[in-house]
Amino acid sequence: MICSLFFAVMSCAYLMAQGDGGYHLLHEYKLGGDTGWDYLTMDAASRRLYVTRGTHVQVVNIDSGKVEGDITDLKGVHGVALDKANNKGFISDGRDNSVVVFDLKSLKQTGKVAAGTNPDAILFDPYSKRVFAFNGRSNNATAIDSKNNNVAGSIDLGGKPEFAATDGKGKIFVNLEDKSALVEIDSKELKVMDTWPLAPAEGPSGLAIDADREVLFSGCDNQKMAIVDGNTGKVITTVPIGKGVDATAFDKSVKQAYSSNGEGNITVAKEDSPTSFSVAATVPTKRGARTMTVDEKTHDLITVTADFEPAPAAVPGQPRQRPKMIPDSFVVLVYGK
Repeated sequence: MICSLFFAVMSCAYLMAQGDGGYHLLHEYKLGGDTGWDYLTMDAASRRLYVTRGTHVQVVNIDSGKVEGDITDLKGVHGVALDKANNKGFISDGRDNSVVVFDLKSLKQTGKVAAGTNPDAILFDPYSKRVFAFNGRSNNATAIDSKNNNVAGSIDLGGKPEFAATDGKGKIFVNLEDKSALVEIDSKELKVMDTWPLAPAEGPSGLAIDADREVLFSGCDNQKMAIVDGNTGKVITTVPIGKGVDATAFDKSVKQAYSSNGEGNITVAKEDSPTSFSVAATVPTKRGARTMTVDEKTHDLITVTADFEPAPAAVPGQPRQRPKMIPDSFVVLVYGK
């Protein structure tokens, strides 16, 4: 117990010692509403940020904070994937067990595709030209041909999928939260190629990739970011991150990976070389800001959060009850240098 406390304190001190790296709050955009949120998707070229908000998706101009559109009549959304060549967007609607298709210009819904149970993470793979929805309760992935919305097949993953990433060269990777593992998928053949343990990291959620060097960054619950060789599956190293990670991102222009942590900070991990990584900064954000994306044009970090009422007292059978969100307190936060 004393040993565990010692290392926890040392880890916290190490993170704080790095400083904020020159990052500071640039913009705070109030979107309001009383619904929760999940993934963020940034389209740097159009300047649009897609924010999933339970029963709808808000589309925000990241430069002005103006809401340019709202995709409604959804049941319980998680993520958004973009196929810009075909002017199509795809939304994982977990409570509907479907993927909703929409037009990127008009933001109007144009179709719906049946997925597995509770599609959560979603991505577009430019190599296979398919959209992959990762189904959190059926432990599989649904592959959809982007051009015609036809289901190309499903892939048994062997565990509960979380975030996923593509190298754009035929490989897709997805974290298995309950197995503390990383799965490699062939996006053309639609089959699992390998499953790799992430130890000593545990409980992975966020996943990002340096596709040029085939290096993956997996944000894990035990305050570690596992950095993995995407060719061999070997854990190259781990770096300490904050508590409550959800999303992980990578900006190839500056060779940095980011972990957004619900305790109220973003860990910045610098890729010094393909085999050497270090924590370069810990950026203070706000409590609850555990999901994130990167604006690859400006290199700004984008996260969201809200204010909450005090957590209810524990009751038998429910030791941890979620506090209620304070209505109209939801904000988009943009950090940069």
